[in-house]
Amino acid sequence: MENNVVLKMRNIHKIFPGVRALQGVDFTLRKGEIHALMGENGAGKSTLIKVLTGVYGKEEGEIFLDGVEGAVAIHSPQDAQKLGISTVYQEITLCPNLSVAENMFIGRTDGVYQNWKKMNADTDRILKSLDIPAKPTQQLESCSIAVQQMIAIARAVDMDCKVLILDEPTSSLDEQEVAKLFKLMRDLRERGVGIIFVTHFLDQVYEVCDRITVMRDGKLVGEYAISDLPRVQLVSKMLGKELDDLSDIKGEQKAYVKEDGAVPVLEVEGLVSDAGIKPFDFHIDKGEVNGFTGLLGSGRSECVRAIFGADRVTGGTVKIKGKNVKISKPLDAMKNGIAYLPEDRKIDGIVGDLSVRDNIILAKQVLRGFFKPFSKAEANKIADEYIKLLSIKTASKDTPIKSLSGGNQQKVILARWLFTHPEYLILDEPTRGIDVGTKIDIQKLVLKLASEGMSVTFISSELDEMLRTCSRLVVMRDRKVVGELTGDDLNQNKVMSTIAGGDK
Repeated sequence: MENNVVLKMRNIHKIFPGVRALQGVDFTLRKGEIHALMGENGAGKSTLIKVLTGVYGKEEGEIFLDGVEGAVAIHSPQDAQKLGISTVYQEITLCPNLSVAENMFIGRTDGVYQNWKKMNADTDRILKSLDIPAKPTQQLESCSIAVQQMIAIARAVDMDCKVLILDEPTSSLDEQEVAKLFKLMRDLRERGVGIIFVTHFLDQVYEVCDRITVMRDGKLVGEYAISDLPRVQLVSKMLGKELDDLSDIKGEQKAYVKEDGAVPVLEVEGLVSDAGIKPFDFHIDKGEVNGFTGLLGSGRSECVRAIFGADRVTGGTVKIKGKNVKISKPLDAMKNGIAYLPEDRKIDGIVGDLSVRDNIILAKQVLRGFFKPFSKAEANKIADEYIKLLSIKTASKDTPIKSLSGGNQQKVILARWLFTHPEYLILDEPTRGIDVGTKIDIQKLVLKLASEGMSVTFISSELDEMLRTCSRLVVMRDRKVVGELTGDDLNQNKVMSTIAGGDK
């Protein structure tokens, strides 16, 4: 191979039933570079990564690695690991019932790791070197999602890898943790490690990456030096169409004005759950889009989970259109016209083995009761309608939802809740880990639904997305509400100063 190249993938083809996922894709990674792999969901990024790591076999193509003569055969993740390829996927793949130390070393020895004292000591050294707030002996499931993600990264980094693949590693990290990860990535780059960075955060790409490879519809669009590809051109290449500015959607948002005497669609007072949030007040009016914002762990998700009854409510009152109601479980909320798209689509959203069709009708079927099932013809008609409405990319409505890309899974869950015709829709991180095009589709849909009278609470880790979509923001810090912003105060500086300064 050429000097300074650590990995070459040439003419890679991968076919699934009814779908050509990769069509003659080339990819080159150099030593000591951070290389972004970009594209919409369904572009083939994750498939290319899984071919490289032996999760999927390939129909055609060759893979070359520095220091290995000829093309390499990678038939399993273990093969990839032995060749110096380490991976951290978007969805955390550790074992929550094992300790942190066991997760660090599982699968990395020929037999059972006998020296527990050494294993715990080695883990403690790794955790401290990366400043990860966890103990070797604690159970992994007791750690936050962010800490679990950092442990997965630490495990990969500790394998003395030549190629480090980070597939959406920052999706569950706050700004400070992202900064720590970027420092680690830069340190590894200085040591000559080649890093493949898959992310949907454009700011992060331009902050830390050296080169960008763009994919679309299973094909290679091109490889570019970061300095040669302005942001607008990157988005244009990803979407395959001209896009002047992501902020164009801002023009569609209208300042929300409450009608005199209008009763809120939902109003809560002193609501608190066993998830540890402080008692909070909240209301939303008909046709309003508002949101909860704050740093990771501020309590955004816990607030909406309490409203929906997903966590056990321990105090406070809830009113729907001025009337007191009791919401102690999600079914109560659903019967009162509330729908909730959860933060973690893999755990709380999709039913992986069910078809796209069955996932779409699931919530409505629960409301109808399982003794009143939809006929096959009804279910097919409903599925076809929402697949078309939301432009869901799937081979058919019978396809298991787990086979779809993340963005299309998200659209199916959104279809599920839209089919219940809710008056109040809660969207918790609806655009996390999905492509730019789908993000814009979802944002536009939210504004359209609001214009038709639906009330929407929108939560996103991307502040610019919140500012484009919401007309009112509830600001949180340390699991309590510290401010509410509307009108001219809806700007990044005001939000950040409110988060930093509390009630001031």
